Amino acid sequence: MSTIEAAKPRTEVNPLLKLVLELGPLMVFFFANSRGDWLASRFPVLAELGGPIFIATGLFMAATAIALVASWMLTRTLPMMPLVSGIVVFVFGALTLWLQNDTFIKMKPTIVNTLFGAILLGGLLFGKSLLGYVFHSAFKLDEDGWRKLTIRWGLFFLFLAVLNELVWRTFSTDFWVAFKVWGTMPITILFTLAQMPLIMKHSLEQDSAE
Repeated sequence: MSTIEAAKPRTEVNPLLKLVLELGPLMVFFFANSRGDWLASRFPVLAELGGPIFIATGLFMAATAIALVASWMLTRTLPMMPLVSGIVVFVFGALTLWLQNDTFIKMKPTIVNTLFGAILLGGLLFGKSLLGYVFHSAFKLDEDGWRKLTIRWGLFFLFLAVLNELVWRTFSTDFWVAFKVWGTMPITILFTLAQMPLIMKHSLEQDSAE
C-alpha cells in the first residue's frame, strides 16, 4: 500500500486556489496596514505589536505561515520560491517587530528579488538554467529557450529589487504597501505575459506537434 502511495504523482493545486495561497498574505498585509487602528481597537492584543505597519507585519507572517502549511497539506511539497520568500518574511518580520523598525520588512522584497536574480543569473555562469526547475511542470522548452527566459527573469528580479528600494525610500509607508500589492503584481503579470512569444517559439511541445 505504501509503495503504491509513494508512486502516486504529486497532487496539482487548482490554479485559482494556488493564486489565493500566493496573494492571500499580501492582501492581509494591505488590509491590516490600512485598517491597523481599527484592528487594534477590536483586538487589543494586536495593539501591543505597535502601529499599523507592525500589526500588518505580524499578520503577514501568520498568513504566510498558513499559506505554506496549506500548500504542504495539499501537495506534500513546498515550491522553492514561496518557501525562500517565506523564510525571509519570518526573519525580517521578526526583526521588524523586535526592533520596532519597519525598514526590515520594507527591505524584504529587495532581499528576496536580489537573491532570486543572483541565483538565476549566477546559475547561467555554471551552465545551469535554474528557471527550468521552477517552471518545468508548467511548460517544456529547449535549452536555448530556458537560457533566454532565465536571463530575462533574472534581470526582472533585479529590476524589482531596485524598484522596491526607490519606492520605499522615496514615498510614504502607506504608498509602499499599496504599491507592493497593486503595483508589483500587475507589473509581474504583464512581464510574464510578455514572455509568451519566447515560450511559444522554444516550446518542445510545439516542435513535436509540428
